[in-house]
Amino acid sequence: MTEQSRRPATAKGRAANDPGHVRKQGPSPAKRLLDSRFGDWALPTGLVVIGLAVWHFACAAGAVEEYVLPAPLDVVTKMFGDFPMFAEQSVPTIVAIFAGFALAVLIAVPLAVAMVYSDLARRALYPLLIIAQVVPKVAIAPLFIIWFGFGQLPKVLMVALICFFPVVIDSLVGFKAARPESLMLVRSMGASRWQAFWKVRWPWALPSIFAGIKVGITLAVVGAVVAEFVGSDTGLGVVLITARGDMDSLTVFASIVWLTVIGFILFVLVEVLERLLLPGKRGGRSHEASGSL
Repeated sequence: MTEQSRRPATAKGRAANDPGHVRKQGPSPAKRLLDSRFGDWALPTGLVVIGLAVWHFACAAGAVEEYVLPAPLDVVTKMFGDFPMFAEQSVPTIVAIFAGFALAVLIAVPLAVAMVYSDLARRALYPLLIIAQVVPKVAIAPLFIIWFGFGQLPKVLMVALICFFPVVIDSLVGFKAARPESLMLVRSMGASRWQAFWKVRWPWALPSIFAGIKVGITLAVVGAVVAEFVGSDTGLGVVLITARGDMDSLTVFASIVWLTVIGFILFVLVEVLERLLLPGKRGGRSHEASGSL
């Protein structure tokens, strides 16, 4: 027996001689593509395209009446044909969204900080937050009109009221999730309570705060439209309710698409801001807690 024959078989040789051995393979190119950032956008885009195609062919075949469900191409034509009107009516809606959302964030985040550091504040305020959340917002909107009249102020307050709860709850969860050992470490090094807050609690809470902001910015669009439904003379909500009274489904659909685009753009802007402030999230996907609505 030669020396070569006495050598133990290598892993490759054993794999070749073992008929039951299955070679472990990596994910297929198609799976890698679906798991990539491209797949994140391609899958929902594909579903939207399929839905639009079914919608278009259903309208073209006469399966539904035009006044019930106008064709998607007609909706797009309406949007661009009446672009000046839609753009003009979008301005007061967008102003109310930004103002109300900013007001909600400026109140919600400091309130969450107060509830983290003060047990008395948490016990006093948290039940009130729950009560305020379960009250139907549509029922409160007429009161804002009675108290403050027509104009931007009732819309701003309605937006702030609707998007306030997810921001304050997610901020509270984020601040409370900071590791106690990290807080003890910085305090043992001589840091004050507020230095520990800025060094530990604030960075730790930012992902959760942004999760609440993402939920809040989408709800802000809803708040603005609800306020315009109840009482306003300008805005896309007014266009919607006027078109409904005229049984103009084409304008209704065009207004809905405009509002959808506005909400999507605002969400993307928040996403971009989050990636700028939290570059560590850029490479992976993180779990986002959103406030229960």
